[in-house]
Amino acid sequence: MSQDLDKNQHSVYRLTYHLVLVIKYRKEVINEKIFNRLMEIFNNDSINFDITLEESNFESDHVHLLFKAKPQTQLLKFINAYKSASSRLIKKEYPEIRKKLWKESFWKIGYFISTTGGANIDTIKKYIESQMRK
Repeated sequence: MSQDLDKNQHSVYRLTYHLVLVIKYRKEVINEKIFNRLMEIFNNDSINFDITLEESNFESDHVHLLFKAKPQTQLLKFINAYKSASSRLIKKEYPEIRKKLWKESFWKIGYFISTTGGANIDTIKKYIESQMRK
């Protein structure tokens, strides 16, 4: 992962996120071929949201995605767009998956997301506490 800072006209930032998406019912349907297709879909969808995939991996029932975003990125809209597009395309392109899932959903409704800032919370708190008040 690049430690470089990103910039726009008025800001300097580094916004990286760890996203975990889980298959509905934790069904074990992801293999290398399906994962690669999921990453193609991610990269296609991410262009519209100024998101850059940094790292990804999978287990048979979930995927891990590490990505960079911009301050104006609407994460909820992106995640919903990605989940919707990938669900539709994967079920269409790999009909055998439909047999393993009981309903139409491919992904669980929820997800895990966290920021991956450079310093831990305690370090940031100590830094802020150490700043002189005027």
